[in-house]
Order: sequence, then C-alpha cells, then structure tokens
Amino acid sequence: MKANEGFATPAQTGYLIDIEMKHLAYLATVTATLAFLATGCGRDNVKVYKADASDAPVTPPPAAAPAAMPSTMPDGLPVPDNSGQPKLKYNLPDGWKEKPLTQLRVASFEVSANGKTADISVIPLGSMAGGDLANVNRWRGQVGQPPITDDDLAKSAESVTITGKPSGLYDITGTSPGSGEAERILAAILHGDDATWFFKMTGDPDLVENQKANFIAFLKSVEFNQAAAPAAMDLSQLPPSHPAIPGMDSTAQTASAADAAGKPTWTVPADWKEGPLAQFLIAKFIIGSGDATAAVNVSSLAGDGGGLLPNINRWRGQLGQPPVTDADIATLPTVDATGVKATLVDISGTDARSGKPARLVGVIVPLGGQTWFYKLMGDAGIVAQQQDAFTKFVQSAKYPDAHQ
Repeated sequence: MKANEGFATPAQTGYLIDIEMKHLAYLATVTATLAFLATGCGRDNVKVYKADASDAPVTPPPAAAPAAMPSTMPDGLPVPDNSGQPKLKYNLPDGWKEKPLTQLRVASFEVSANGKTADISVIPLGSMAGGDLANVNRWRGQVGQPPITDDDLAKSAESVTITGKPSGLYDITGTSPGSGEAERILAAILHGDDATWFFKMTGDPDLVENQKANFIAFLKSVEFNQAAAPAAMDLSQLPPSHPAIPGMDSTAQTASAADAAGKPTWTVPADWKEGPLAQFLIAKFIIGSGDATAAVNVSSLAGDGGGLLPNINRWRGQLGQPPVTDADIATLPTVDATGVKATLVDISGTDARSGKPARLVGVIVPLGGQTWFYKLMGDAGIVAQQQDAFTKFVQSAKYPDAHQ
C-alpha cells in the first residue's frame, strides 16, 4: 500500500473502543473511545424528567446489570466531559427506574418483569464515537452474531425520529457469550452537531420485545435544552488565548486561563473560527461556511495514546475506510513538530456521520509523555486549501512543559 493511500478514521471497522466489560482488555490498548447506547420509552402514563450530567453525583451502577458498563474509563483514557452537552429532556415510561449515572452515561434506567431485567443507557460521545457500522458490529458481537457489511447495515436499520432528526434503530438478538443466555439489543444512533448519541436497551428477548414500543416512544420524546454558555462550557478546556466570553465573570475567566496554563498555544490562521468544545477536545476551529466546511480538532492522551495504528484506524473508520496494518503505516511521511518527528496521515473517503465525501489530514505528535492528535477534516476542497496552513499551525505549537 502506498503511503497515505486512502487513510480514514474511528474504527475497528473504523476503530471503535469498546468500553463494555467484555471488551475492557481491548480498550486498554486503544486510544479513542467507544460507543454505548441507551434507551427509554413512554406509555400512557409518563413522567417528564430532565437529566443533566452536571447536577448529580457520578456513582457506580449496581453490580450485575445486563450488558453492564464499567463505572470508570480504562487506564490511560481521560474521563469524558459532558458538561458542554445539552440537557436531556424525555418522558419516562411506567416501570422504568432511574439508576445511578456513570462517567459515560447521562441517563440510565432499568425495567423488570417476571424476574427478568433490561438495562437502558444514554451516552453521548464526541469525535471519537466511531462509525455506525463499527458500533453495530460491536453490538452484534455482544450477542454472538457475526459482523455485517455496509449494505446489510442499511437494510437492517429501522427508521426512528429523535429530536426531529431521522435516526437508525437496530434490533439484534442472539446469545451472550459471557452468560450463555439469550439476549436482545435495541440500539439507536443519533448524530448531533458535536456528538453522537447512543440509546441502548439490553436484556431478555421477551422483555425487550414487550418494551420495544416504550423504547421507541422514549426516543421520540427526547428533547435537548441547550444550557447557557457559562453553565455548559468547561472553561478549563479553553486555550490560553481564548477571548473573553460575554456575561462571564472576569475573575472566572482569569482562573480558567490559569487552569489552561499547561496547554499549548498556537499561531491560529485569521480565517479559522473557534468552535464549541466536546469531550476530549482541547481546541476546535471551524473553517469555511455553508456546506463547504472543515474542522480542526486538537486532543491529547497520556503515553502513546493507545498506539499509532489504532488511532490511524480510528480515523480511517470515520471516513468509511477499512483498517490497515503496521506494515501499511510504516512508510507514512513525517513532519517536524517541536523538534520531534510527527506522523502525517492523509485520508479520503465518505464521512460516516454526514454521508458526504470528505478528506482528513492528521498529525500525531508524541511529546513529553503525551501524544497530541491534530485533525483537519471536512470538505475535500477546503482541506486541500488549508493543508499548508494546518501544518504550520501544528508546527507553531508551544508546549509549556516541553523543552524548546
């Protein structure tokens, strides 16, 4: 394979970090994070709740729930920050009971009948959520089913509307490899502006069948209430050069700048506009307008960040490209960044979220016990125009803890 030929993102079929219990061993070696799903629905008698991950303590869920998820992130991966996500409003069906939240879930429920229990979760993930095919194949693996192709994916998706947007609902039945018992998964994927939302119900097949109408009603009831910027934004994630935020107390802004003192500064092109931060992002910039746009994302992970190959395959999955091997990436070009050789990745394909042709140029910088990930992704024409500016942006970084 030629260097940079056809490279794309999140996959394992798009680099997907599976954080559920049976995949923890795999997760310890990969960088990006996973996609878990959650659910809920409504009957005749429903109660209206608002779930805000920031207004309740994050505590571990009870032990032994179906398709249980860990209460914490695997070592080496940062805790997701959902403070910038909109508040979730929904109708809670009769019989559904709220469960304690975890670091990943922004809503969590269970429903029981005849000694059987189903687990329901809602999880938003940022740019490292992975493609739909990778997530569906991960869920299929959780009930002992073989992976499917893109064509099969399109055929298997049921249409459901969430927050006014058409979304895919997947119904998968099989046997849990862990327990040997029959198990069924209902999972829906909603692609938002800055995050992918996963809604998932897992449990006994008959119970899930009985709850499917409730699950769909729950999905249709979901609404997002966008919080005001001062309440929703984690100011510690803003780069030191970030301008003052209207309505934000100057003392708080000074403190946030001090908190950001350990983060790099860059020379940012004049036509780049700062965008809203999502989980894991240290900085984000938007380029272009209308349908022709691209985004620059900057993130960092400790150590090798899970490894060069998993991260490149994660990016490949984001553009619908198959994973590659170590031999394939051995000839990738490098660029000088703060005195170290950084790996340059150039991938073309189809954006898994929008379904439109796209291009990704990424630079992976190992420095000072951390790995920095720079990604320019979007309209192919914009990416081509901005590639040189993007490279200079990466090379302009000044890392406070690095010896320069």
